[in-house]
Amino acid sequence: MELKDKLISSFLAFEEAFDVDSDIHEVRSNAIKEFESLGFPSKKEEDWKYTSLNTVLKHDYSVFPKKEDALEYRDIKKYLIHDIDTYKLVFIDGIYSSHLSETTHDKIDVCLMSSALSKSKYKPIIDAYFNKIVPKNGLNSLNTAFSKEGAFIHIHKNKLADKPIQIVNFSTGNESALMVQPRNLIVVDENSQAQIIERHQSLTDHPVFTNSVTEIFAGKRAIVDYYKIQNDRASASLIDNTFVEQQEESVCSMHTFSFGGKLTRNNLNFYQRGERCDSTMKGITIIEDKQHVDHNTLVHHIFPNCESHQDYKGIFDENSTGVFNGKVLVEKEAQKINAFQSNNNILLDDKATINSKPQLEIFADDVKCSHGCTIGQLDEESLFYLRARGIPLKEARALLMYAFANNVLESVRIPELKKRITSQIALKLGVSLGFDL
Repeated sequence: MELKDKLISSFLAFEEAFDVDSDIHEVRSNAIKEFESLGFPSKKEEDWKYTSLNTVLKHDYSVFPKKEDALEYRDIKKYLIHDIDTYKLVFIDGIYSSHLSETTHDKIDVCLMSSALSKSKYKPIIDAYFNKIVPKNGLNSLNTAFSKEGAFIHIHKNKLADKPIQIVNFSTGNESALMVQPRNLIVVDENSQAQIIERHQSLTDHPVFTNSVTEIFAGKRAIVDYYKIQNDRASASLIDNTFVEQQEESVCSMHTFSFGGKLTRNNLNFYQRGERCDSTMKGITIIEDKQHVDHNTLVHHIFPNCESHQDYKGIFDENSTGVFNGKVLVEKEAQKINAFQSNNNILLDDKATINSKPQLEIFADDVKCSHGCTIGQLDEESLFYLRARGIPLKEARALLMYAFANNVLESVRIPELKKRITSQIALKLGVSLGFDL
């Protein structure tokens, strides 16, 4: 049985087990019909021209884990940002782990999507925000149909999350192949602020397919600082669908660090629905072997006097493949927009590939918009300069690559995370950089 048919046939059992009379029953039912009609995307679609899911979809994935696998803190410590105190939402094979998590309802809500979907006190938030900005396509509809568990974060008006929030999804390998579909809803009200770190991590070499959807709503003058760490095993594939809606004077930033995994596709959409919004999207990709990372971004400028900044850096070795498909859309009413988009790449091997397509679609006439793309190799003159001063070839190459990516790191606002990412970059480059930040 093909995966699509298996998922459709599994839906009835899912609904019977999880709140067939719930308020979102109709939403789920409509979503599975949409998935049945649309199916999985293919390379025939323009947005998927350079990314094929065929190798991912061939496995016989288990949709529902047969049993829970209890992990201990020592098993997962190295995957957490443990240098600082944080709230934690830890999921194991899609199931919430209470003894590894730290939630709160003290002035802010950091808890579970399953609780928010089933408890009446969260109904106003669910009715107002759940599935409101997610475009209809096969993958989004599939996640909505099976939406059950994930992170629910609500930062109330005029509140500051007193410490960062980590969302971590582990796959244990209990199943020969597993598909998980986390659903996250994050609402940051007016004059509020939150820092969030998200990670998906497989603990074995069994195939894992994650189809994740995250909705983020930033109220007036809200500040949202979001970090995605993608450094999984070569058997894990991730489709990350993230949608951000901003109200006036809000500031939202999204940093994506893609260092590993079989196939990673980041669908990241920002919708500015007020004046003086500021949107930042930055990423570093360092991959090798036959790994594939695809960044598909959109910033939709709807109101005037707003800004957006996109800066993605890629370093590709061996047979790896990178894709950048970034779009800035400026509506006619959105005058005095300042939009910047840049995608710069280094190919370390003749077999590495990058497909880059930065795009501007502008209907306003009083804007400052720029976009650009570069693809090249390490500068030989700079390399010679470093080697002439006694720096070995390997370290010289690493220093140049680190300098290439460093401006993305400069805007990371959590020092401990910045140090962790710096160490990971050094590990990927195979050197010790010899300094701390």
